Amino acid sequence: MNLPVKDLAKSTEFFTSLGFELFGMAEGMASLIISEKTQVMLLEEPVFSRYTTKDIADAGTSTEAILVLGMENPAQVDELVDKALAAGATPAGVRQEDGVRYQRGFADLDGHHWEALCLVQPAQ
Repeated sequence: MNLPVKDLAKSTEFFTSLGFELFGMAEGMASLIISEKTQVMLLEEPVFSRYTTKDIADAGTSTEAILVLGMENPAQVDELVDKALAAGATPAGVRQEDGVRYQRGFADLDGHHWEALCLVQPAQ
């Protein structure tokens, strides 16, 4: 997944403050490790524009995607979202707590909508 960002240094600082690691960086881009098999490429807008013929969506005014991160328990959901908010994110989406899932969201520094989600195991 590739995401356009306005300021790569601020974006990488934001995501590393949440506990994510970087796989590597090149001029105008950084690879953010989400899990063993998943990475998100943060691309400065001029670099991102080289890969598309369409306009870059303004994530601050429209939603191009909702990115969901699976968590093991509700405490991890709260920890991640609280860290994001402390690092400059804004609340996003609607908190979900319905016995099946626990979910909270935030918008990163560029307005991309992220959700932290824990699926609750049904009682046996």
